Amino acid sequence: MAVRNDRGLVLPSPVVLLSIIAVAMAAIAFFATRGGEPVERQVAITARETPASTPAVPAPAAVVPTPTKKAKPVVQRAKVYVEVYNNSSVKGLAGTVAARVGDAGWQVVGADNWYGTISATTVYFPQRLEPEAKRLALDLGIKRTAPSVDPMRQDRLTVILTGPLG
Repeated sequence: MAVRNDRGLVLPSPVVLLSIIAVAMAAIAFFATRGGEPVERQVAITARETPASTPAVPAPAAVVPTPTKKAKPVVQRAKVYVEVYNNSSVKGLAGTVAARVGDAGWQVVGADNWYGTISATTVYFPQRLEPEAKRLALDLGIKRTAPSVDPMRQDRLTVILTGPLG
């Protein structure tokens, strides 16, 4: 729609024109594609004829492999050694958390202070105990796990606390 004023003829902006064209095209596409449902075809398996000298053997049915989920390893808490270390200024934190770890069914073999710099509370694990480390982290509400480093023992999980657990 053009509007006439003292300056002359005013045309709608290009954005308005493009919007009107887009709505019109969408309406055309909607009406053009609606209607009949998609047609599915059924595929039948037919047996081939065999010579009379050999008996007819029916073809085996096609086997469709079903996707299987990778089974998560079962974590046996009582068989996993855990050491808990305090790397914070909170007195008795390692002992308190060690008791909580034991109550959850893990085998606590030590609690002490850790001397060094740790950026956040972490469950450290040897490679073969990674699933167990993730389970212990979930049990305690710890967000960080990492492979163990020297001088950590390679037969157990090591929890190093930088503050109280939530």
